[in-house]
Amino acid sequence: AVCSMGNSTSRLYSVLAKTLSSGAVSQHQDCLEQLDSAQLDPIDPKDLLEECQIVLQKRPPRFRRNFVNLKKNTSSNHRPIRVMQWNILAQALGEGKDNFVQCPMEALKWEERKCLILEEILAYKPDILCLQEVDHYFDTFEPLLSRLGYQCTFFPKPWSPCLDVEHNNGPDGCAMFFLKERFELVSSANIRLTAMKLKTNQVAIAQTLKCHETGRLFCIAVTHLKARTGWERFRSAQGCDLLQNLKNITQGAKIPLIVCGDFNAEPSEEVYREFSNSSLNLNSAYKLLSPDGQTEPPYTTWKIRPSGECRHTLDYIWYSQHALNVNSALGLLTEEQIGPNRLPSFNYPSDHLSLVCDFSFNQDPDRLL
Repeated sequence: AVCSMGNSTSRLYSVLAKTLSSGAVSQHQDCLEQLDSAQLDPIDPKDLLEECQIVLQKRPPRFRRNFVNLKKNTSSNHRPIRVMQWNILAQALGEGKDNFVQCPMEALKWEERKCLILEEILAYKPDILCLQEVDHYFDTFEPLLSRLGYQCTFFPKPWSPCLDVEHNNGPDGCAMFFLKERFELVSSANIRLTAMKLKTNQVAIAQTLKCHETGRLFCIAVTHLKARTGWERFRSAQGCDLLQNLKNITQGAKIPLIVCGDFNAEPSEEVYREFSNSSLNLNSAYKLLSPDGQTEPPYTTWKIRPSGECRHTLDYIWYSQHALNVNSALGLLTEEQIGPNRLPSFNYPSDHLSLVCDFSFNQDPDRLL
């Protein structure tokens, strides 16, 4: 059975009637073989946003966040590329394992929470969307975002903790979406990260895209590193493995690179330093919001668990600073907006904040590293 988004005759959600609402990934994939999303009618994003807002009418309005202009006095003759990074919180983990003690279970109901997630995506209209903890890819994100014009890729964790939760919706993983009208896929790699030469449960997707407007190539990657205190060396090894893969894909930084991820690592950790000091010449975009341009935000996740309050900076958008400029970045939620019960909440669907940046190509593509 398929749950509707309020109106059982919804024209937009009729696609979900042809997909499974639960079960293993293989079942979803079998279903998708019978359902070619490209043959379905496109969705007007305004109509989908309106439908989400109907479902959410009993909830408080979404938070307002403003973009901060970071553009220097450099002219660009092409539209910026908007990239959105977000750990959306796997539904099975939010309901079954994460134990957000101040968040009512009612706030986590998927039928409404998915509308909050979609509302956030639709509000910022990213050209490229990078998500972690996606466990409703086949019944929600792929069917809908493909009809909004996105090309969609999903790579699940081999041993997702979601599978331990009763009534789960399959494994969670990383997902990447890009607008086909703006980019052409040149190559794609699903990477299972290694640590100490052992394959791990963490993954990444790296895709090389060609920008239709400029003809320029660039690589976009999404990842989600191992969580928890005590795993710092493990994360460091995973980061080294990812960097090596990206060096190969970008031909040693000849192709500009953007890396989005939940690194589960504060800026004080070794894996952060590895990315900062890499030969790929990466910078963290959200540092540019600070007065000195050198300091990460005070938090990208803020939650309360039985063990106490957790306020950390774990999410990043890294970029090739020799080849790309950050035109603007979306400001974070204030403590007042987040509220005393922290995240997730009736206002906000995840325990992580979304990060959004507008990039432009450096006008001198032959500029030396």
